[in-house]
Amino acid sequence: MSFTPARGGADRSYDLVRQSLLQSDSLPFSDALTSEQIEQAFVAEGVSFGDTGCDANEALSEHLGTVYTMGVTLWAMLSQALLTDVQRSCRSAVQRVAVYYALLGVDVSSKNTGAYCRARAKVTEGVVRRLAKGMAERCESAVPSEWLWKGFRPRLIDGTTFSMPDTEENQAEYPQSKTQAEGLGFPILRAVAVTSLITGMVLDLATGPYAGKETGETALLRSLFGIFRRGDLAVFDRYYAGWFRLALLQELGVEFVTLLHQFREANFHRGRRLGQRDHVVAWPKPAKPQWLDHETYDRLPAELEIRELQVSVDIPGFRSESLVVITSLCNHRVYSRRDVAALYRRRWLVELELRDIKSTMQLDVLRRKTPAAVRQELWTGLLAYNLVRQSMLQSALSGECSAHELSFAASLQMLANTWVLAAIPPTQTGVGRESLVALRVQNGHAQRVANRPDRVEPRAVKRRPAPIALLTELRETARAKLIAGTGT
Repeated sequence: MSFTPARGGADRSYDLVRQSLLQSDSLPFSDALTSEQIEQAFVAEGVSFGDTGCDANEALSEHLGTVYTMGVTLWAMLSQALLTDVQRSCRSAVQRVAVYYALLGVDVSSKNTGAYCRARAKVTEGVVRRLAKGMAERCESAVPSEWLWKGFRPRLIDGTTFSMPDTEENQAEYPQSKTQAEGLGFPILRAVAVTSLITGMVLDLATGPYAGKETGETALLRSLFGIFRRGDLAVFDRYYAGWFRLALLQELGVEFVTLLHQFREANFHRGRRLGQRDHVVAWPKPAKPQWLDHETYDRLPAELEIRELQVSVDIPGFRSESLVVITSLCNHRVYSRRDVAALYRRRWLVELELRDIKSTMQLDVLRRKTPAAVRQELWTGLLAYNLVRQSMLQSALSGECSAHELSFAASLQMLANTWVLAAIPPTQTGVGRESLVALRVQNGHAQRVANRPDRVEPRAVKRRPAPIALLTELRETARAKLIAGTGT
């Protein structure tokens, strides 16, 4: 895109993101992402648009520092994450930038995507990751104390995967599943996320290949231990409930609630009895695993004190009739069986949060052609996700309810529908900014989701997909057969 800036035209750069998010200093959590914090993230990561890296004869180069400033580029990247389908393309992002500048009185001479793509490539994964994690931490520290669980900050942990284009670079770093023939699969990125039960935001995310040594979810989780602090409460499923992971969490001062690992059995005739099928037992330290160094192994205690309690599930349609929940919260008078079981049940919220990221925001299949660009796209999407959650927190306080009672899709749609309009100064749009902010907050707490923890639905769909055959050979081979008249 090539522009001829009109005299007097203004580029608010970093302020642009905050404007489009319909933020106001009078709202809670409004300082979770400020213009200064955005600028500091670019500086901390050493990102500068001063050197375009383009040939001097290329007309596109002059716009990296004039039209596509760092703030405008980040604004366009976030718009791609918030919008879906054809609105996510680079051409569509360039058109939104053109609309923004046109409303500011700037002439548009072309709509070439080259300048934007060059500018976007300069924004590293580190910038968007730093912004996403920073705003999640600031929102977490600003929540009302009554939102905590018995004084704890619950963290939810779960794993997932993402797909991406089948390029040589992506396949080299994130190989496809070994069960698929070469050329017929897609690269797979494995990820483990830590989210906040209070805010619903992604606190951190570790990524790696789908297969290979030390690439499993448990290894990725260990790389995230640095974000945990004393006073945190980790909630996760039984897959992560190995002895050493529990011991390492306790060493950090982190409590946990999870299910008994599938390789263990509870014997309620042993240990210190707290109630019916509720006791505290000592788990001795197993032999050292290969991934753990000797120094850490020797430092860990000889045994762990674990509370085991059996919870009956009498809901029709549920697969399990009873579950054994384990926890480090051994004081049954403070943390009752009902409290602990109810908390573990809320672990399911992380599944809904990942669904919002992958399905509602359509980030399950990433679009970039290189691993670094894929990670940048993913973290840009997570930054956009956290920004939507920030909007929901503000609506929740206004509506005196929990953020998890509100519709993520409705909040996402509001920000997407007002993205360009909200970026323009009120003096040029004739629209009172305060009315748009109020509409956004009111829309958030008016759109509530049903409380359906006991919903039972078959894992099947009624609508049939289009009857298109699967590609079972290389595309070049299939194309050659069609040309030869031997294929279908």
